[in-house]
Amino acid sequence: TVMGKPHWDDSKKQFTDLWKNTVEDAATCGQEFVISPSIDMSIRKDKSLLLKYMDIFNQSGELCQKFGMKFGYHNHDFEFSEKLDGELLYDLMLNNTDPKLVTQQLDIGNMINGGGIPGEILKKFPGRFVSMHVKDEIAAASGHEKYESTILGTGIVPVKDVIDLGRKWGTKHFIIEQESYQGRTPLDSVKEDLEIMKKWGYK
Repeated sequence: TVMGKPHWDDSKKQFTDLWKNTVEDAATCGQEFVISPSIDMSIRKDKSLLLKYMDIFNQSGELCQKFGMKFGYHNHDFEFSEKLDGELLYDLMLNNTDPKLVTQQLDIGNMINGGGIPGEILKKFPGRFVSMHVKDEIAAASGHEKYESTILGTGIVPVKDVIDLGRKWGTKHFIIEQESYQGRTPLDSVKEDLEIMKKWGYK
């Protein structure tokens, strides 16, 4: 669920039942994380509103902690291509959330499409990325994005270096994600990706 305006009651300065129930349902299901997989466009176009919601993100982290979970955010591409007052959205988001309350799920491929460099971001914000969507990328054959995913270790991303940095600084979950297959079947691709991850020392 993308956490946003339907989940916050400005008049009461608290979460609506919609978000409270989302968190409670996640806890009932035994989840470790509640991840917001994006942020509403109207919020990300207004700096004061964005900063307000980063405070709400912190409060969501406190709420999730009460249920033994962590709240987090999953990036797309726009965080690395859009700026407010000259500052990248991603920098604004991470600089205005408490690392103890808001974790990050780093999507390597989305970041590349937005112009971000994964290794640089990991070094800039060490320890902030509890999980990672592991992708390699090549020039896209079609579509609106510049890059598309491919077999790990065959594209332009130094994937092993990136995930090794993540593991060094506390990343626990490495989720292989491939969405384009260059003539292979999805199942064959993920089998190959998994074998590559195992060769790199990830079981």
